[in-house]
Amino acid sequence: MPKRPKLQDETELDEEFPTGDGTADGEAVITCPHCGESIEIALDAGSGSRQEYVEDCEVCCRPWRVSVHYGSNGHADVRVSALND
Repeated sequence: MPKRPKLQDETELDEEFPTGDGTADGEAVITCPHCGESIEIALDAGSGSRQEYVEDCEVCCRPWRVSVHYGSNGHADVRVSALND
C-alpha cells in the first residue's frame, strides 16, 4: 500500500517538533512556588515544542506560570513560577 503524502500542516508540525521515536513526556512533577507541595501535572506534546500557560495549584489554588520546552528527544523541561513574578 503506498504512503499518502503529508499535508502541509503535518509537515510544519514535524519541523517544529520532531517526534523522534514517537514518545514524549506526558507528565511532570513540579513544586508549587506558593505552598511548596509536589504536584504531578499533565503535559500536551501536541501543543508545540515551546509552551507557556497559567495553571492553578490543586492544593492551595494559587496560579502559576508554566513554561514547557520539549527537546528533540521528547524530554520536557518544565518550569513553574508564581504568576505575579
